[in-house]
Amino acid sequence: MGPVGIIANPASGKDIRRLVAHASVFDNQEKANILRRAVRGAIAAGARDFLYMPDSHHLAASAFEGLDEQARWSAVAVPGAASDLDTRRAAERMKEAGCAAVISLGGDGTNRALARGWPDAPLVPISTGTNNVFPQLVEGTIAGAAAGLLACGGVSLAAVSAQVKSIHVEIDDETDDLALVDVVLVAQSFTGARALWEPETLRAAVLARAEPAATGISAVGGLLCPTGDDEDRALVLRFGPGETCVRAPIAPGLYREVAVREARTLALGEVVEIDGPGVLAFDGERERALVAGRCARMRVLRDGPRVIDVPRALALAAHTGAFRTANVEVAARP
Repeated sequence: MGPVGIIANPASGKDIRRLVAHASVFDNQEKANILRRAVRGAIAAGARDFLYMPDSHHLAASAFEGLDEQARWSAVAVPGAASDLDTRRAAERMKEAGCAAVISLGGDGTNRALARGWPDAPLVPISTGTNNVFPQLVEGTIAGAAAGLLACGGVSLAAVSAQVKSIHVEIDDETDDLALVDVVLVAQSFTGARALWEPETLRAAVLARAEPAATGISAVGGLLCPTGDDEDRALVLRFGPGETCVRAPIAPGLYREVAVREARTLALGEVVEIDGPGVLAFDGERERALVAGRCARMRVLRDGPRVIDVPRALALAAHTGAFRTANVEVAARP
């Protein structure tokens, strides 16, 4: 039991893949509407206390406008950097406050930043990004209700969640890093527009999950060797002419031929090394340069966020009568 945390990314769903592919746009008005529905769902399920990450577009703050219910909410302190640092710090504050569940609104990158602040956060991820493998497409009302059930003790976290895998990255003399879906080395020397959509630049990848029904690098691996998040293994890809070629959706509406010279499974905890030069992309976004002579060591562990199964939470609540109310006689109309 504890407060419900809310972290919303106003920048999600707006990257360059709207120009180079056919990705949809999630405008901030729709994000605010989703959050309003999520808050009302959480209150209906029994939540009363909320913490939220302040953002430049006041998405989370607007979710509480006009509430008549006995709900209490406050913002957590963040640097106001308008970057993933705000998300990381907000997650840290929510962990310290004992949040029973965190509702995130964004894509793979948003949830990665959250996990960097709170690695095993109890999480209800709502998808509003682009190449989303990690967050779920779920109605905000019901997502909020699941979080509310956890906040009031209507269901237990152990009964309605599963801990996902994460990729741990170590680079000599640099800060450790992590990803929730994949880490990819691309043959470039700068981050640029950050998103990945050029298969000829791909060099190597480690995937915690390879989903054939996804888009992005996870789909490349998934169409060769499907690897679900519930499987205790990962996947390593080396790109280039040789073994095979796969036609994969590397972005929404954008299929490309991707040459793969090696695809092999990786046991949990097994270390794989990837050498520079290039740029490392984490969960679809180029972020860190790996200079020549420098090596990134990666291993996949099952120590990521505890993702809440929204349908299961509502089903358990139905069985226990969590939403039942007193039978009130309604007078017949004349």
